Formats: sequence, C-alpha cells, structure tokens
Amino acid sequence: MQITPSILEKVGDTPLVSIAMSEYENINLFTKIEAYNPTGSVKDRAASYILRKLLESGEIDQETTIIESTSGNFGVALSAYCKYYGLPFIAVVDPFITRINEMLIRANGARVVKVNNPDARGGYLLTRVQQVKDLMQEIKNSYWVNQYENPLNARAYYQSLGKELCFQIEEIDYIFLGVSSGGTITGVSQKIKENFPNAQVIAVDVEGSVIFGNESRKRFIPGIGSSMKPKILKNALIDDFIITDEVATVKACHELLEKHNFFVGGSSGSVYAAVQQYFADRKLSQPVNVVTIFADRGERYFDTIYNKGWLDNIFKIMRETAISA
Repeated sequence: MQITPSILEKVGDTPLVSIAMSEYENINLFTKIEAYNPTGSVKDRAASYILRKLLESGEIDQETTIIESTSGNFGVALSAYCKYYGLPFIAVVDPFITRINEMLIRANGARVVKVNNPDARGGYLLTRVQQVKDLMQEIKNSYWVNQYENPLNARAYYQSLGKELCFQIEEIDYIFLGVSSGGTITGVSQKIKENFPNAQVIAVDVEGSVIFGNESRKRFIPGIGSSMKPKILKNALIDDFIITDEVATVKACHELLEKHNFFVGGSSGSVYAAVQQYFADRKLSQPVNVVTIFADRGERYFDTIYNKGWLDNIFKIMRETAISA
C-alpha cells in the first residue's frame, strides 16, 4: 500500500470531465477540475513548483521571507506550501479577498498585509505591488514570487497542467483560458502548441481589465482580469481573446451549478460564458474538441457570487455606473 506523507504532495492529475452542450452543435466540451488540487485551486501547481525549484537552486533558504501580492487563491496555496517547507510568508491582499481565503491564509501561519487604498485605476493591484516592494526594502532576506513576471510561474503550468492535457485528450482544437497574472495561459499555451500546432488558444478576460487594451474600471469578482498587463504574457501563444462581463460570469456560474453540478468560482464562470459567446454565431461543419480550465471551487465565493444580497448590490452599482457613463 502506497501512503502519501502529505496531502500537499498530491498536486495535479486532476480529473478531465465532459460537459454536455446540446444547444451547440458539433462541440465536445471538456474541462479540467482544478478544485481537486490540495488547497482547492490551480494555483497549487505554481506554488509547489516555484518554492521547490527555488529551494533546490539555493536562491532562497529556510530563513527567506516569501512575499506575494494575491487576490486569494495563490495566497492560500503559497501559505500552505510555505508552511510545508518551513518558510515565513507574507500575503499582500486587498478588501476584495473573500473571508474564507483570508481565513485559510492566516490558518497556515502566514502574515496578512491588507492594502485599503485603491490605485489610480480604481483597483488594488498596483497598490498591492507597491506594498510588496516596500516590504522587500524592509526585510533583508526576502523573495518576491512575482507571479506577473516570474518565468517559473509559466514553467510550472507548462510542466504540469499543459502536459496533462496533452496526454488526456487525443486532439485539441480550441482551448479557453482565463487570464489574470498570466502564468497559466503562458505555460499551457506553449505546451499545447508544441503538441497541437493548429489548436486555437483563446484568452478570456473581463470588462474593466486592461490586459487586452480595454479601459480600466472597477471589477468585483477576483481571479480574472488585471489592472496591468503582466509581462509574463509576452511569451504566451494566444490566437484570439474574448471579453466577458461580470453579469455573464455570475449567470454562467449558476448555470453550471444548476444544470451540470459544477460548484465553481468566478473565473470558471467567465470561461464557460466565453465558450458560449464565442460559438454563438459560428457554424461548425464538423465536431471540435474544446477544452477549458475550471480554476477553483465555489465555496470561496459563497458570500459573493452565490449570495443574493451581494449580487443585488453589485448589479445596482453596475447599473448606476453604466447610466453615469
């Protein structure tokens, strides 16, 4: 009998599941369920890989303080793996972090620094990044993971998620990937293109994000979009992109739960909505294999996406913003 010494060593090999889309002819839709990773999201792949490689190379040691800006899932993953490796960790977060994510980060012994002043674009990312830089100046032996630029971030997904997809699916025609910090789509797209050169890599972003040149505005659902374009994306192999809105994201999350029994987070809803949007007016002459990634689980959004009071308030703000614009 093989016994795993820690649940944190069971990263990857997540299930690939088909989703029936009877209203869309000739689409075979598959999704990787990343909630099956140890801390519940795709970010386990990067956190475990990056820390292991840094320790092996000697770039960090047991006294190094790990610092990262995070909207939630990466902070949870890093807090768990830093605890596993005996490394001090500081998570720089903002008011949009969910209560459960903040609780999990703290439960793993991490220090949480929360910024409260929005940046010039109305979000908190740039403020978080500046706070990280300030902490780096204060703490002599520290390391900023910097998921927005660190090549190890993309390499983690190239070596794990991308490789798994290439083994699990005989042919990939389209793959839809949400974009935020950029590591997942960069690494996965590189691996997919190596094995399926004709596969179309479709990036999924949301309104209010500047990644593909759109105007910045306040966003309410973490995990997708950004108020800056991550430098790591310069190595991504993207054929096209789709911009969804947060209303479509919410509706897609509820549809996935009610029709398909998937209890997933916001980025998963955005990706599913993007697939529907992309193929709504495209006639396919033959079946195609479409792949998506459901990045995390829905429990972390119980107070937001799955909370009627929160939704009513956010939709009201969105309507008022649209009228004033």
